[in-house]
Amino acid sequence: MIVRDFHELKDSDRAVSDAQWTSVRMLLADDGMGFSFHITTLKAGSEHTFHYKHHFESVYCVSGNGAITDLATGQTHEIRPGVMYALDQHDKHTIRAGSEDLVMACCFNPPVTGTEVHRADGSYAPAES
Repeated sequence: MIVRDFHELKDSDRAVSDAQWTSVRMLLADDGMGFSFHITTLKAGSEHTFHYKHHFESVYCVSGNGAITDLATGQTHEIRPGVMYALDQHDKHTIRAGSEDLVMACCFNPPVTGTEVHRADGSYAPAES
């Protein structure tokens, strides 16, 4: 059994951030679960474009507000507590935090290792075999 406390991890090397977001990696590839699990916070008013070409991601909004736009279709969906979205087609998307920080629970498959950085195109490199 793996038991971890977000409040302990948020000040550890499992917390990755830049000026506009923080991701606390609760589970990583080396935990052997087949997916990684993160609590990610996007600062209010921030905008981010991602394209996970080599990963599937599902996201559940815990708190805050915002919107996600599918860049292939232009369709925009409201994000609020209780809303989940899944990037089942490696969808390139823009997510915007509204007037409040967006706090989201995220799962990645394949799991991330914790050392990834977003490349210029918004993706992570493919998982190493």
